[in-house]
Amino acid sequence: MKKLFFTSIVLIVTALSFAQISESKLDDVVTKTMKTFNVPGIAVAIIKDGKIVISKGYGVSSIKTQQKVDGNTLFGIASNSKAFTSAALAMLVDEGKINWDDKVIKHIPEFKMYNDYVTNEFTIRDLLTHRSGLGLGAGDLMIWPDGHNFTPKDIIKNIQYLKPVSAFRSKYDYDNLLYVIAGEVIERVSGISWCEFVETRIMKPLQMNNSAASWNRLKDTTNTIVPHVPTDGKLEIIKRYTNPIFDAAAGIYTSTNDLSKWLIAQLQNGKYGENQMLYSAKQHKEMWTSQTILPNRESFPYKCNFTTYGLGWRLNDLNGHLQVSHTGGLDGIVTQTIMIPDLQLGIIVLTNQQSGTAFTVISNTIKDSYLALPEFDHLANLSSDRKQKEDDADKITDEVWKEVTKNKSIKIDTKKYIGNYKDNWFGEVTIYENKGKLYFKSLRSPRLIGEIYFYKDQNFVVKWNNRTFHADAHIFFDLDSNQTVNHFKMKAISPLTDFSYDFHDLDFNKL
Repeated sequence: MKKLFFTSIVLIVTALSFAQISESKLDDVVTKTMKTFNVPGIAVAIIKDGKIVISKGYGVSSIKTQQKVDGNTLFGIASNSKAFTSAALAMLVDEGKINWDDKVIKHIPEFKMYNDYVTNEFTIRDLLTHRSGLGLGAGDLMIWPDGHNFTPKDIIKNIQYLKPVSAFRSKYDYDNLLYVIAGEVIERVSGISWCEFVETRIMKPLQMNNSAASWNRLKDTTNTIVPHVPTDGKLEIIKRYTNPIFDAAAGIYTSTNDLSKWLIAQLQNGKYGENQMLYSAKQHKEMWTSQTILPNRESFPYKCNFTTYGLGWRLNDLNGHLQVSHTGGLDGIVTQTIMIPDLQLGIIVLTNQQSGTAFTVISNTIKDSYLALPEFDHLANLSSDRKQKEDDADKITDEVWKEVTKNKSIKIDTKKYIGNYKDNWFGEVTIYENKGKLYFKSLRSPRLIGEIYFYKDQNFVVKWNNRTFHADAHIFFDLDSNQTVNHFKMKAISPLTDFSYDFHDLDFNKL
């Protein structure tokens, strides 16, 4: 009886060890997902036990050229770049050049936060853990959208003007600016740029030969995706984000073939091949140790007991397994990397359209197979959820524009709103009149230009000329006792507006 029981256990464990998704099933779910969410191109890789099981492309890199996606097609991986920044810092820790808990001002003396105590206590570890006290995406309008003239020096100078929304180290709020500053730490300590460090110290040893730390450093762009954004029911190719200011937070271009080598090294505690050791096992453990607690939201159909953020990685429990993951998004591009270390499983999904639901459907289906879970229709579940959120957001925006249309005949004294206004960190904007219409234009981010419409009371709305932004915003003017306009604040209209359009952090005073 005991022998039979033991044999049954062995058979179950063996079956789980070799559980995997068939290529035909993967092809089917990717094809259906692309059609449902109107994604022109996707690349997928699966890594198991230190080897690439699958690395292949689907669809096209551009709806214009119709070039096919394959395992070597280069995608911008956006915030999946953050783990490279934490690894670069880990290497400097191994070399004794920095410590995780060094104060940032030790390496960047001019670094300053809103609060003097926070400035003096802020560590390198704090740069990576999204617990600064600043709000979600605070200050991202200094890096987003592309076409601005901000520099990393501006970010270091201007971050002091961003007001905290929570106590220091008390709450998780995702940020990008502090990773840009982390890139500056790497440059000042190592003596070479973040891009050069990542390419020579990480990509070269891993033989990520077709990849680069930034779009501007790619040697060959013939097999590269272009970003696509659904706009007014049609898929549009948009201008690629190329500003190097974002590199340490979101700059890397790579393929599933190359990025798989990075995940293999991660799953092997920093080791790749026989002799390459990027960083020590000690630093690997540090990066995969929980630093900041996140709200533990339901992740149906999975059971999740905790969600935290480490150093460049999100960590959570997935049905009793540790899951190490990250996502990334730029205009028209979203990506995902996932690892389940005790299964020695890695998953990569890269897309050239900005529907994050699409990569989740694919990665969840792959995970289910390796976890030997009952079949579940993630496409139906997640597409329904996404549609509900989009319908709710459309209802909000439609009501705003209906009110604008209804009040179109109301006469407005436009002259009192005209003038130059300044925010401490974002700089100047101008509100001007042209042929009886009001317009908004940012001087430092000139793509943020659009017509201003009266909504109600002293509340106006701006409709950006670039309709692929999906980020129209409220403008709330203030009147003083003389009925003069000297101040305004802003807020995105749609709840689905990307958090990097952080209009709510702006506070404009008339010059």
